[in-house]
Amino acid sequence: LAVTQNYPSGRTGLLLIDTVNHVFADEGKGYPLYEAEFARLGLLENLKRLLAGVRGHGVGVFFSGMAYTDEEYAHWHRPTGIHKAMFENRVFEAGSWGARFHPDLAPAEGGVALAPHKNIDVFATTDLDVQLRRRGVEHLALGGMIGTMCVESTGRSAMERGYHVTMLKDATASDGDEVSHDQMLRRYALFAHEVLSADEFVSA
Repeated sequence: LAVTQNYPSGRTGLLLIDTVNHVFADEGKGYPLYEAEFARLGLLENLKRLLAGVRGHGVGVFFSGMAYTDEEYAHWHRPTGIHKAMFENRVFEAGSWGARFHPDLAPAEGGVALAPHKNIDVFATTDLDVQLRRRGVEHLALGGMIGTMCVESTGRSAMERGYHVTMLKDATASDGDEVSHDQMLRRYALFAHEVLSADEFVSA
């Protein structure tokens, strides 16, 4: 595999977004929406291999899940279309099985579980920026779900904040099919510094 970028030990981070049961477990409320794309991409296996591959290489691993309380479901200020869809279906209910990290995609020793994010951009409602900077992270790779929403929005925000951004093209999926995924990757190439496969990132 071609290595296009060096990722210095101690200054590289990996952020996985919404690797929770509602999205990745067979019984999850959101899983049927993405099942076909997950199978096409081999997404779960790619993510598992990614996590195993970065261990021991000085890469900080950060996990961000969504969660909403009863109060937030009932009184969210100006809910967007995606919020309305989640709230109507009680997706990411705080404390529920569905909002917990999938057992294969959960923080292990040394991993950082961020406070739940509430908006599409993880930076907007969590202390992600503080957690990254206090650990000296300058290079940030992103995966998880959904590639066209939270992953894309957070990647754009990371670029604007001065991080070297790597989007992992087979460690995330779009909310559509192969055509939608290809369109998503073309957008990634416009704002990211690298768009790599999980194996290419591990190799680098």
